[in-house]
Amino acid sequence: MSLEQSVSQHYTHGGLEAALLEALKRGGKDIDALTYADLALVDEFHIGGRPATRALGEQIDLPAGATVLDVGCGIGGPARFFAAERGWRVEGIDLTAEYVAVAEALSRRVGMADKASFRQASATNLPFPDASFDSAYMLHVGMNIADKKAVFTEVRRVLRPGGIFGIYDAMRQGDGAFAYPVPWSSEPATNHIDTPDAYRSALAAAGFTVIKERDRRDFALQSMQQRVAQAGPPIGLPVVMGATAAQKLANMRSMIEAGVFAPREIIARAATP
Repeated sequence: MSLEQSVSQHYTHGGLEAALLEALKRGGKDIDALTYADLALVDEFHIGGRPATRALGEQIDLPAGATVLDVGCGIGGPARFFAAERGWRVEGIDLTAEYVAVAEALSRRVGMADKASFRQASATNLPFPDASFDSAYMLHVGMNIADKKAVFTEVRRVLRPGGIFGIYDAMRQGDGAFAYPVPWSSEPATNHIDTPDAYRSALAAAGFTVIKERDRRDFALQSMQQRVAQAGPPIGLPVVMGATAAQKLANMRSMIEAGVFAPREIIARAATP
């Protein structure tokens, strides 16, 4: 089995849409009158959820109508948020066919099928012509990708010169032991977390210049503490992550606290001729 097949298998649920709708019902939502904001309970499962998405978007200065690529879109939460709040025209790609199907279904349900679109594809072989997008972003995707230079090279290819690429990933901080499972991986074979230095080197090799960086460790710990105070994570996390959700989140938190890794933003600009 290839790495991409293993990653897709890790995320595949089998009945995700129905399970998420049931979770929304339990959360008191009317599933026949949902808004994109209601879906934040289930469709943002990177560290920090919706606030993290908003914070990354604030680092990307684009007008309404800008064309933006979501690399590793999951079930479409950030894409719908940016389409609704910023007026961007977002196209998302993801390896996992079920995620793409659910992203499309949820977008139709909240009346946003014409504002954010999704397709199954590999980040190392993007199905778009050169210079198709004004900007791109990825949230908690790089940890599943061994060859980050290949991804960044593809993103650079589909960006217009000067386009902004926003990254929000968990990145290695120390050499401490890694505990499995975590949300993105249940075994070393699918865990390709790397250091900020490695990201910078891969970005430079792909034709990007890093213009901003921000360590988000304190934000992550504060977000996790708030979840504890609210008696648990957003209702969708156990659904998306499966029976081992609690262990995945506990392992992640303990390693962030110990300095093994932390989420980090990197904002880069595509080279101009």
